[in-house]
Amino acid sequence: MSYIHFDKTQLINLNYSLERETIRTNRSGTYTSTTIIGCNTRKYHGLLVVPQPQIDAQNHVMLSTVHETVIQHGASFNLGISKFPGNYSPRGHKYLEDFDSEPIPKLTYRVGGVLLQKELILDTNRDRVMIRYTLLDAHSPTKIRIAPFLAFRGYHNLSKANNFINKKFEPVPDGAKFQLYEAYDPLYLQLSKENEFVPAPDWYYNIEYIQERDRGYEYQEDLYVPGYFEFDIKKGESVIFSAGLTEADPSTRQNAFEKEIARRIPRNNFENCLKNSATQFIRLRNGDTRIIAGYPWFGWWGRDTFIAAPGLTLATGDTETFLNIMDTMSRDLKGPLFPNIGSGSMTNMNSIDAPLWFFWSLQQYIYFTGDKKTIQTRYLDKLKGIIDGYRTGTDFNIHMLENGLIYGGQEGIALTWMDAVTPDGPVTPRMGCPVEIQALWYNALCFYHELTGDTEIEALASKVKDSFLNEFYDEDKGYLADVVNAGQKDWSIRPNMVFATSLPYTMLSENQIDEILEITKSKLLTNRGLRTLSPEDPAYKGYYFGNQISRDNAYHNGTVWVWPLGHFVEAYIKLHGKSGANFIKKIIQGFDGVMTQYGVGTVAEIYDGDAPHRPKGSISQAWSVAELLRMMELVKRI
Repeated sequence: MSYIHFDKTQLINLNYSLERETIRTNRSGTYTSTTIIGCNTRKYHGLLVVPQPQIDAQNHVMLSTVHETVIQHGASFNLGISKFPGNYSPRGHKYLEDFDSEPIPKLTYRVGGVLLQKELILDTNRDRVMIRYTLLDAHSPTKIRIAPFLAFRGYHNLSKANNFINKKFEPVPDGAKFQLYEAYDPLYLQLSKENEFVPAPDWYYNIEYIQERDRGYEYQEDLYVPGYFEFDIKKGESVIFSAGLTEADPSTRQNAFEKEIARRIPRNNFENCLKNSATQFIRLRNGDTRIIAGYPWFGWWGRDTFIAAPGLTLATGDTETFLNIMDTMSRDLKGPLFPNIGSGSMTNMNSIDAPLWFFWSLQQYIYFTGDKKTIQTRYLDKLKGIIDGYRTGTDFNIHMLENGLIYGGQEGIALTWMDAVTPDGPVTPRMGCPVEIQALWYNALCFYHELTGDTEIEALASKVKDSFLNEFYDEDKGYLADVVNAGQKDWSIRPNMVFATSLPYTMLSENQIDEILEITKSKLLTNRGLRTLSPEDPAYKGYYFGNQISRDNAYHNGTVWVWPLGHFVEAYIKLHGKSGANFIKKIIQGFDGVMTQYGVGTVAEIYDGDAPHRPKGSISQAWSVAELLRMMELVKRI
């Protein structure tokens, strides 16, 4: 039995199987995602979800799902499953025998004497998904019918039946080409053997996505089925169905499928699952190399990119991709700021910390490679521009105070990573001088001095340290204030102070670091990461659920995040060395169990603050995976 495997009893239990999702991506930004039984529960689910840059900057669901039917002796058995009001129909999951993720998602169905295997893979460099059907056993002539459910809509939206779709199709080799709307690329549906396409255009109404319903969003859509493909299949035969934005050569599909399998990192243990997942966040398109922050609904974020890049690339030995990411991001730098979201004309620059995490990311490159010269020759001007911009002042009232600390904030705008905003404004505004911004600022100044020997910057760093200790540290409390603003201090116990203990250059003594880590350990540490607020705080929210306002209010007020755990681990190792190794190893090993939960084979964005710390948010988050991989490397180097 492989590392990730689900048996029949688990698969036919909808309460169990619908909570477990798969996500697979390729290097062009295309993904395929659904539940382990193939029933879509999110509007973001789809067999082929691809960028359509001629329309907008988001992904689009082209092919939502397919329903397969096995036909023997004139009897039909539909293997598909969709949710409609009041029921699931058809209920093809009842024929499932098992699900295996090694080396690619594999479903096995048993219908009487028929044993049919279904495997799914994406073309690495093309916007194309391939599904291979293999008839493992049959005692009578067998046909398979494939009905495609077409969406042609943005993945944040839902499709509704209309009279504007183009119902025409064009024959292509062993398939047909569809283009429901003029603005879209055509969709090529083809098979690797001769087949018959039977036109039977119809709308399927009110397909429901239960995750969207639970999240308080519109959750019903209509999908267009143009007809079905039908073909004979013999025992031992494999037939590949492909859906892509360009025409495929049917005769090469079998070979292409095997080549794609050979590219995959096996998901045969916890670490390999993380490494495989890490590759899925890297997007190469139009000469840019970017990190997608999370699946299925995030795009690229500046902050997330710099925090995740070292773990996703350097920790796995891929220095070239790391530098390509840094080069791509550098082209988006405007003044001293990187985009918080998006790039080019589609940008939002409201991130006070992304430019400072850029320094840290480059420090990680030197840590993993020992190559300081590349950073000096490639990025020194960018680093200087960021420091100069923060000193003189920039957008969002970001500027250096007289005491050397960095201030930022405007009413109604959240600038730090705690960025949830409701109609009432930022949930955690943190206007003023947030603790991690000062830690990152000091680290950036020291790193720049390391690279250049600039004595003026060295003197400024010293001033920042004195001001920081005077403003943020309380000897009686034994920890750091979260935000300081015009003499007012927020003493909420949050994980932001941990970054002051972990960064390459710290302003704290070993005793202060020890105090902060012990408070973090007792109030914030869970087996899934760090809580964003102490449970003893009146504002603490132990569960992340409900509509967007409810979820946003919990997002940084108790919800557990994985990525800050990497900095807790790093500081703990620096302080305790080998004596802390077993404690850290147990924390990392505790994530082994998440590989068969929620996003199968990957790590979620967040977890509930209260036990049992159920996974929530995006099913696969870049910095969650990245920091676990980086933690593993830190432990190996003790």
